[in-house]
Amino acid sequence: MLLRGRSSAGEQVLCKDKVRGSNPLASTRKPGLSGPVLCFPGMLKMMNIPVWDDGHWPGLPQLEGTLEAEVCVVGLGGSGLAAIHQLLRLGQTVVGIDAATVAGGAAGRNGGFLLAGLARFYHQSVAEHGRDFARRVYQATLEEIARMKAEAPQEVRAVGSLRIAASEEELADCEAQRRALQTDGFAVEPYQGPEGQGLLMPDDAAFNPLKRCRRLALQALQAGARLFEHTPALRIRSGEVETPRGRVRCQRVLVAVDGGLERVLPELKGRVCTARLQMLATAPTEARFPRPVYRRWGYDYWQQLPDGRIALGGMRDAGGEAEWTLQAEPSQDIQCRLEQLLRQLGIQAPITHRWAASVGYTPDGLPIAEEVRPGVWAIGAYSGTGNVIGALLGQEVAWVLAGARPPRPLFLS
Repeated sequence: MLLRGRSSAGEQVLCKDKVRGSNPLASTRKPGLSGPVLCFPGMLKMMNIPVWDDGHWPGLPQLEGTLEAEVCVVGLGGSGLAAIHQLLRLGQTVVGIDAATVAGGAAGRNGGFLLAGLARFYHQSVAEHGRDFARRVYQATLEEIARMKAEAPQEVRAVGSLRIAASEEELADCEAQRRALQTDGFAVEPYQGPEGQGLLMPDDAAFNPLKRCRRLALQALQAGARLFEHTPALRIRSGEVETPRGRVRCQRVLVAVDGGLERVLPELKGRVCTARLQMLATAPTEARFPRPVYRRWGYDYWQQLPDGRIALGGMRDAGGEAEWTLQAEPSQDIQCRLEQLLRQLGIQAPITHRWAASVGYTPDGLPIAEEVRPGVWAIGAYSGTGNVIGALLGQEVAWVLAGARPPRPLFLS
C-alpha cells in the first residue's frame, strides 16, 4: 500500500533525538527536488478532505457513561477494525473508540495501494530481517490482498503495481529486488512503458481505503461491537480506558494507532516517530495510468481512479525536518511540489482535493506489536505500508488478546 512512500534504500528513520542513519541518496541530486517551485496564493484554502470521502458517512455517537467489555480497542482504522472483527469471531465482547472518526487518520487518507511485503523492498527485508521471515511475511501479505479482493471484489482492483526508477542507481536496485523475489518464487516482471522503466508486481492491487474501513465498521456494529467516534482516550491503564464523557472497563486494551502512536503511549517515544504525508487529487482526466505507480524510491506515488481522477502524493523528503511532525494539515511547500510533479507528468486537470495524514515510522521498518503496559497492547507505526501489514497484525494480536496462540504468527511468535 505504500501508505504513501516506502523508505529509501538504506535509510534509517529515526526520531529527532537520535542520530539519523546514513542514506546513500543523501549526496545525490534527486529528480523533482531542484528548480523553482511555483504555486498560487490561497491554494491551501481547500478543505483537508481526502479524495476517498464521498461525504455520505452518517457518523457514530460519542461514548457517554460507563461500558464494560472484554477488550477495548483504541483506534478505528484498518488495523483496529481488523482486530475487532477477529475478536468478535473469537467470541470476545468489544468496545472500539476513536478520537476522530472511522479511518479519520492514515487508514482513510492514504494512497490506496495494496502492496505485498514489509516497508523495505524485498531484497532489503531479506538482508535486514532474514530470508525466512521476509518470505513468510511477503506470502502472508499476498494472501491478505487476495482475501480482501474476495471479500469485496467491487472495492479492490487487482491491477498490480509499478515501481519506476528515477535514476540508474534506482534501476540497479530494482534489478536486485527482482532477483530476490524471483529466487523465492514470487511474481515480478521487468517493466518498460510510458511511466518509465522498473518493475511490475502483478499481485498488488488498489482500493478506496476509507470506503473499506467504513464498511468494516458497519459490519462490526451488526456483529455486536459497540463503536464510538470523537471519543479520545484520555487515560489508558490496565482494566480501564477513560474518555471525556465516559469510560470503558475491560480486561485488556489494544491501542491500534499509526501516526501519533508515541503521543498516545509516551513510553514509545524514541522508537516511533511520526511524519506528515501529503497528497492531492484532480478532476477526471483521460486514462493514463492503469495501475498504481511508485517512483523515486517510493517518495512519489500516484494512481488513476476508475472515474479518471488522479490521486498523487509524496515529496516528503523535500520537506526535511518540517515533515517530522504530528500536524496533519497540508503545507504550501509540499503541495506546490506535488502540483509541479503532477504537471510534469502531463496532467493538466484541475486540482480538487489537498490533504495530509500522520504516519508512524520505526528505525527498522518493522511495526510496533507488543504489550507496553500490563494488559495494554499496542500495534502501529507501519512505516508507510499499513493497509496490508496493519490488517494482518490486527488479526494476529486479536488471538493473543483472546488468550489464544495465532495459527500463523508473524510478529508475535
